[in-house]
Amino acid sequence: MDSFDYFDRERPIHRIMNFIWNALTIVMLLGVMCVTGYFLLVFTTPDTPFNPLRPPTLPPPVSMPTFTSTPRSILPPTWTPVPTLQPTDTPTPLPTGTPTPTETPFSLFTPTETATLEGARGMPFDVSPGTPVSTSSLAFHPEVSCDWMGIAGQVFDLSGAPISGQQVRIGGFLGSQPVSMLTLTGLTNAYGTAGFYEFKLTDKPSASNGSLWVQLLDQAGLAMSDKIFFDTFDSCEKNLIFVNFKQVR
Repeated sequence: MDSFDYFDRERPIHRIMNFIWNALTIVMLLGVMCVTGYFLLVFTTPDTPFNPLRPPTLPPPVSMPTFTSTPRSILPPTWTPVPTLQPTDTPTPLPTGTPTPTETPFSLFTPTETATLEGARGMPFDVSPGTPVSTSSLAFHPEVSCDWMGIAGQVFDLSGAPISGQQVRIGGFLGSQPVSMLTLTGLTNAYGTAGFYEFKLTDKPSASNGSLWVQLLDQAGLAMSDKIFFDTFDSCEKNLIFVNFKQVR
């Protein structure tokens, strides 16, 4: 009976201790929750009054004045025209002579026709003296024998040098057949390497009387010379016509 009395006396003490520990646990949990809530409040709302380290308050934005430009005239109110000076007579030097090419493939030919010029003078190119002139094509196209007729020539600049890449046009009629072709100087080597042009007209010599012409054009298709009319012949000795041009201005 004494042992049972001992255990009955110890039970109230254990109950009191358990209550104290439970109360302390609850207080600790409430404290942790309060601290956690405080940190969340400060983190999400830094400028809260509960934050002892609140960020400084920014001053209100200052509006800058608007710049307004006022146009100013750079001219005086009244503009006085400057008097125009009268041009004085200036002596114009006489043009110097243009050197004539020393070597041409037709220097030994004797002209048999006279060129007929169309339109007024004033073009930058003119027909060279001594052309048009007729000869045989056998010296330049021996492979075709007499089964060929055409026109060839060169274009020279002011210094007498041959020009390559100059556009040349031939037009008119050969018999009842219209003729219209374009070419450039420097595309044929049958007569040398100094910028020759060439047109093949027919497969056999054929006579015509001033119904064909040849003319220089620029890259825009504008005339650079007058139309130079020439005759053709039904002879193997005259189945090639040479027409040269020279620059005159």
